[in-house]
Amino acid sequence: MDVLGLISTFIRVVENGSIAAAARAKGSSPAAVSQSLARLEAHLGVRLLSRTTRSMTLTENGKRYFEKVRHIPVDIELASQAAANETKPQGPLCIATTAAFGRYVLAPLMPAFKASFPEIDIELISTDRNVDHRLEGVDVSIRIEAQLNDQLIAKKIASLPFIFCAAPAYLDRAGTPLTPAELSHHDCVVFRYPTDRRFLPWAFLVNGQPVNAKLNPGFISDDIDIIAKIAIAGGGIARLASFVAQPLIESGLLTPLHWPGYGDESNIESQPMDIYACVNERSALNSKVRTFIEFLEGAIQT
Repeated sequence: MDVLGLISTFIRVVENGSIAAAARAKGSSPAAVSQSLARLEAHLGVRLLSRTTRSMTLTENGKRYFEKVRHIPVDIELASQAAANETKPQGPLCIATTAAFGRYVLAPLMPAFKASFPEIDIELISTDRNVDHRLEGVDVSIRIEAQLNDQLIAKKIASLPFIFCAAPAYLDRAGTPLTPAELSHHDCVVFRYPTDRRFLPWAFLVNGQPVNAKLNPGFISDDIDIIAKIAIAGGGIARLASFVAQPLIESGLLTPLHWPGYGDESNIESQPMDIYACVNERSALNSKVRTFIEFLEGAIQT
């Protein structure tokens, strides 16, 4: 059984939104695509898609499976291109990234990347809005999970911790929460996602189960640096990515929170920030993009 082929068909169905659209993209028939899905579900022993004559939705098992396998075609393409020994990467490379990640992580890495690949000309777009790869000439975007969509092919490249922290003066005044539930009694400095005005949830794993903390937003901003500065000034508790928080903690401006828990909340950890490299289509994985993704993976994990 060609399991990789069946997985590829499943990914195409999800990305294209229907069996018929996936069949057109593959140059196949809807019946053949439907049979491939049935074989994959039989192989796994679970239902991945709920299908009617008018609609198709992922089951809970299907959602979990898709998140685990969606990167496989990208990995295979990267491996194939590496084996083919493509020509030396050169020419313009446009990279889009979230503002904070661009400022704190990518920008410091770009001189080393340029030194290693001097024939690549780099343009860096740093913004929290959703960029359009085709319209804006973006070769690859670096996104967090909240920015992913079915029109992009995403590969997780890193998982970075969030740190909950506050100014020492705030903790002296308001006390230190011991569990996520206690955050509702504190002033929280919360990030509002600028594209759709959602609050990014403060997510935890409590004894292995996902929990979103109930928050009391004392301050709201769509700028991470503003959130950090409000926290430094004693405005409340902030959740900051480690690359933002760590220098402020080391300088004594912020104090990290720990979650010893009590009772049924004995094992508490913050869910990390997953970072994805995204391309518009598999053909966009040229040598420049592949080289950049591999460089970034290695640099972040070092």
